[in-house]
Amino acid sequence: MNHEPWQSIFNTFKISKHDFDISPYIITAEQIKSATSHFKTTNEREVRVLCKQDSREDRPSVFIENNLFLLPIKNGTYAIIKGEGYVDIPEITSISKIYQSKLDFHLDTSQVGNSEMQHLDFAYASSLIRTFLKDDSLVLTIRGRKYTPKFDFKVGKHLILTESVQTEVDAGYEGRNQVVLIEAKNSISKNVIIRQLYYPFRQWQKHTKKEVNTLFFEKQGSAYNLYHFIFKNEMDYNSIEFKNSCKYEIIEK
Repeated sequence: MNHEPWQSIFNTFKISKHDFDISPYIITAEQIKSATSHFKTTNEREVRVLCKQDSREDRPSVFIENNLFLLPIKNGTYAIIKGEGYVDIPEITSISKIYQSKLDFHLDTSQVGNSEMQHLDFAYASSLIRTFLKDDSLVLTIRGRKYTPKFDFKVGKHLILTESVQTEVDAGYEGRNQVVLIEAKNSISKNVIIRQLYYPFRQWQKHTKKEVNTLFFEKQGSAYNLYHFIFKNEMDYNSIEFKNSCKYEIIEK
């Protein structure tokens, strides 16, 4: 998991001597590039790859050993922070609920490929997302990458200011009274970095007075798993709380 490049970065800038209890350590993409320029492979030098730490297990050993995680705070600037950056995805141990698609015809094209996006689209087309949230008014309105506005938040006792960070929402839906944002995975996840839920949550709060809800979605075999998370305090990154979940198997007519 890019252990050696990150160890080189820590050694170059003496990051291990930094007191993370006082403040996060701010590092730029240019610094990361300069400290890893001697590595041979692209994956050991590319900032995008080195900074992709979507689960606790994705972190390099120097992060794990020191209880650190990484957050982008501006385009090309990152904060190395001490604390809990991830949220557990609870295992759904119950058997799948059989869900009858609301469509009155079969979708041939939904069976081509195996991407998280197509599984999410199939779940929406079957009205599963509306059923899970008990909201028949939801329509697809958000998709793809955008840049965040300026906002600040707390991680532990640290105040973090972020601006113009690229986020990606796999699908966003708007109904009469709420906006729903979904982070989708095409595999079983034990945990996920809170940022993938929190940054879009804060971003879209700036654009609507409706309630903003965040869902995590994963396809597991024939099952479609949906998890609802809320933030009890919008200013607190670690205020994320699991609300409920359900496992479905979709049956088409």
